[in-house]
Amino acid sequence: MKLLRHGPIGAERPGALDDTGQARDLSLLVPDFTPDWMAPDKLRALAAIDLRRMPLVPAGTRLGTPVAGTRQFVAIGLNYRKHALESGLEIPKEPVVFTKAITSLAGPNDDVLLPEGSTAGDWEIELGFVIGTTARNVPVHQALKHVAGYCLANDVSERDWQIKRNGQWGKGKSFDGFGPIGPWLVTADELPDPQAIPLELAVNGVMKQCSSTADMIFPVAEIVSYLSQFMTLLPGDVVITGTPEGVGLGVKPNPEFLRRGDVMTLSAGPLGTQRQQVL
Repeated sequence: MKLLRHGPIGAERPGALDDTGQARDLSLLVPDFTPDWMAPDKLRALAAIDLRRMPLVPAGTRLGTPVAGTRQFVAIGLNYRKHALESGLEIPKEPVVFTKAITSLAGPNDDVLLPEGSTAGDWEIELGFVIGTTARNVPVHQALKHVAGYCLANDVSERDWQIKRNGQWGKGKSFDGFGPIGPWLVTADELPDPQAIPLELAVNGVMKQCSSTADMIFPVAEIVSYLSQFMTLLPGDVVITGTPEGVGLGVKPNPEFLRRGDVMTLSAGPLGTQRQQVL
């Protein structure tokens, strides 16, 4: 299934795409897609719904994050070979891990508001996934069983805060709205191979990133297993898995950064598309 949440910020309701690609409202059956609804038995119950009998979501309705109540927002850095090279850094021997504030989560098409005085806003298309069952000390061969589904993400970054402000990367990645995910969550049963997803991001119609999750250094299964060795992953947690080459910071000789009025468009095959205007 492709699960989504629709409606104004703070008042989103659950929904799903039917087999014709139309969004259907599920609020008569489900209160919201909270972490407990990411469990395998709940997802199987959702899959049994005849979506054609559910009300249509009006065209143009805002989409929110596809899961509510996320408690941890974890990110992986330098996880694409070519991106590490464009950054002038060695290929990491273990995943580079940082966190984004859960308050940075946003809908897939919400505006991105740069912080006051920002001169180094940047884009990062990424594969995201949502945890379905608690993961603790999970072996790699069991790891994907803990994934509820996959989504498109944009790890929006402010490079001055990330690099020059004497701290962890999270400083430049946790502003409100810096974590758009969606438009929907593709449940894991419909996406058995997360390492074959095309990723494309354009700014003002000019292609900046064009790659595939096949270039990831640490695939999803390894990421889940690795994280679970030192932290407990909870149902509803969001993990984003790194960005391919083509970020603004990597442009030579002069980096390119976001400005007011810019429009970012992202696409990732079955994971759908995003569009954000920069304010």
